[in-house]
Amino acid sequence: MTSLIELNLIPILVALLIGIIVGWLLVKRARGAAQSQVRPRDTAQPVAAPPPAPAPAPAARPAAAADDDDGDSVLDGEAAAIADIAGEFLDVDVRDEIAATGPADALPPDNLQTLKGVGPKLAAKLNDLGITRFAQLAALRQAQIEALDAQLEQFRGRIARDRLVEQAGYLARGDTAGFEATFGNLGSGAR
Repeated sequence: MTSLIELNLIPILVALLIGIIVGWLLVKRARGAAQSQVRPRDTAQPVAAPPPAPAPAPAARPAAAADDDDGDSVLDGEAAAIADIAGEFLDVDVRDEIAATGPADALPPDNLQTLKGVGPKLAAKLNDLGITRFAQLAALRQAQIEALDAQLEQFRGRIARDRLVEQAGYLARGDTAGFEATFGNLGSGAR
């Protein structure tokens, strides 16, 4: 048995080293995923960046949060996390590059009442939570949808039930024919 180990010492050490590296990467990935999980907040917070309108300064933010430029929304936090990771691999300060380009979405808001199942109250609630464009709604991932749904109060479950993300995807692409083939005529807000 000892001679078998002596003959295969190098492959055993290489396999052990690979196992340690893979284990370390899995632990690092699990820690990163645990830190970036979406946690519901006690108060309604925007899910996406609000339109570029002047807003009053928040009352009192904690000192640590006042210094970061990650934004207050789920999408802002995820974009900042992706920028941090990309910056590590590329050895570039990606946040400075992003900040230099200015606001990504300076377009006017879409009429969310165009979506089937969205009336004036739900549209106003979505706008209050920072969803003002079809593209924002269409780009939401499952964790973001759940976080948004938790903040919709009396409209909980409407995103999934009315397939709002799918509807918004058609309208964000400008595919009204596809929308109407799947969901019928455009909603009342389209006219």
